[in-house]
Amino acid sequence: MTKIKSRSLVLGGLVIVIAVGAAAWAVYAQFGRSKYTSPPANVAATIAGDQISIEYYAPSMHGRKIMGGLVPFGAVWCTGANWATKITTQANLEMGGLKLPAGSYSIWTLPNQNEWALIINKQTGQFHLNYDSSQDFGRTKMNLKTLAEPVETFKIELRSDRGNKGTLALLWETTEASIPFTVIQ
Repeated sequence: MTKIKSRSLVLGGLVIVIAVGAAAWAVYAQFGRSKYTSPPANVAATIAGDQISIEYYAPSMHGRKIMGGLVPFGAVWCTGANWATKITTQANLEMGGLKLPAGSYSIWTLPNQNEWALIINKQTGQFHLNYDSSQDFGRTKMNLKTLAEPVETFKIELRSDRGNKGTLALLWETTEASIPFTVIQ
């Protein structure tokens, strides 16, 4: 009798483990692995002899409405996907009214329909939902431009504008948000 109860308990436990595993796999298949991937990307430029680099994750449109949709207006955006976008500069920079010392920072943005703000945050390595405004180095206004052709995959550009000047540009859908910067020597 004890042997039969033990076998029943083992068999019952095995059935529960299989059922829980099947349910977990179904949830993972539905929610855990997105059909939309955002691969890592990076861009670098040497301006006035100093290296500036940006590491980010590049989501794609996949037919979705981006600005004012996937990227809502009036909410802080991690400026990419997955993990916060990281800028590393060997030189001191001036971006808008911000005087940024050499080092590494995360880039966030506050998009609105007619105006964007660039947010430089002192932390790096945050997951895209873990924005902490108490760690902001500062904010500055960005320039907006409508692109003639849509950009399918989010892209960041670092452009050299001669001498010690450059431009940081964010391009996605039909929006380009940019800000000029100066390498302070």
